Amino acid sequence: MTPTEVDSESLEPGGSGASSKTPGPGSPTSLPGGWDGSPGGSPPTLQTSSGPRLAPLGADARCQAEHILRATGVFREDEILVGLEVLDSSFTHPEQDYTAVGAFTPDGNLVGFTVHGPTPCTLGTWDLYWIAVSPKAQGMGIGSALLQEVEGRLTRSNARLLIIETSSRPEYDPTREFYLKRGYREVARVPDFYEAGDDRVIYAKNLTV
Repeated sequence: MTPTEVDSESLEPGGSGASSKTPGPGSPTSLPGGWDGSPGGSPPTLQTSSGPRLAPLGADARCQAEHILRATGVFREDEILVGLEVLDSSFTHPEQDYTAVGAFTPDGNLVGFTVHGPTPCTLGTWDLYWIAVSPKAQGMGIGSALLQEVEGRLTRSNARLLIIETSSRPEYDPTREFYLKRGYREVARVPDFYEAGDDRVIYAKNLTV
């Protein structure tokens, strides 16, 4: 399933196949200074004055990323393994098929991440594969900051279209609402795609307007 997890400002599989570059437009919501995330992670390299630090996600943050995926309680084990496989590919071959970016607290703890990549056999179309936010950090604007980061990078690289795929299950209602509020349109739906009663919902946003 296309995993995406956003704060609703929630988590769930987004992007095609599973479900991010330089700072994007907009000013992310600030993190509370006292929040203590999981230890470890990549040292952040980018930061706004009022928001999370955004930096390329390195292999040293893999355990934290896995913890976020499991902590959401939404993904099946096979979906988590796919997400980790995508991350491993981004670590081995950065900026090729997949690009991963993390959102970090000032002390370097990972609170969210995103993975995106170019859609094969297209010109200017990209997929958002993952966007996941720690349950402890949801509602703080992290999902918005990560999505803005992706859109900003793609806009500067002359991308045309960003595609996001997700589930129709009720627990994904906040995720779908999140995308609609940020200018994405539902452009297609495949009934019973993931399993009986669980449709594949496809969203798109034109990045040229």
